[in-house]
Amino acid sequence: MTAGWLHVVLDVPAAEPTGGFWATALGWPLGGPWPDHPELRSFSPPDGDAYVHLQQVDGPAGRHLDLEVDDVDAEHARLLALGATDVRRTADWWTVRSPGGLELCLLAARPRTRPAPVTGPSGTRRRLVQVCLDLPPRLVDVDAAFWRAALAWREVPVDDPEFLGRLVPSPGHPLQVLLQRLDDDDGGPTRLHLDLGSEDLAADVTLLQDRGAAPLHEGDGFVALRDPAGQVFCVTRNAPDAP
Repeated sequence: MTAGWLHVVLDVPAAEPTGGFWATALGWPLGGPWPDHPELRSFSPPDGDAYVHLQQVDGPAGRHLDLEVDDVDAEHARLLALGATDVRRTADWWTVRSPGGLELCLLAARPRTRPAPVTGPSGTRRRLVQVCLDLPPRLVDVDAAFWRAALAWREVPVDDPEFLGRLVPSPGHPLQVLLQRLDDDDGGPTRLHLDLGSEDLAADVTLLQDRGAAPLHEGDGFVALRDPAGQVFCVTRNAPDAP
């Protein structure tokens, strides 16, 4: 089974200041609480469908993924066979955990339209285009194999030894997935960070630092920062129209 629309959820103890920061980063306002799940809110683009959401949690900040599938129960069974473990079942989704410890919620698929990139004051564009899975060395083999099989997307090689490959969905999807091998093993689980695709790296980094992002380091084609919730993200030279 090939996976469908992928969402990313920002798990935070309080909506602000993270909500306001990511509203600026994405260029989309943070909407109101969901009627059936008031702990959840979506960043709402003016065109297309939301794929970035914020969830208030009783615990530390983090991030997880939501995946739309045609048959939730069948996909749940398939992921368990691939090595996932159960977390919880609600009326609307199954939550499982990858072998490396990253949570994934399975939702019923529906027709979706990818939103356009946001255009900044200088006329250049940006959009959240990529989720990077940060795989600790002791978990890299088992969790990379799980995500490759779970998504069943086309894999594209990356010319950098720290990256195992890039998983690319069919046209019209909002996010691709990069598999990254971490240098150090801190004993923690697999986690993820977000990559914005930018046509003006310097301008977008300046904008986000002015809104409260803390700089971490620069690399070849990216700048790593930390958001107000303490979570890492990157501004990259990936095309805003990717994948």
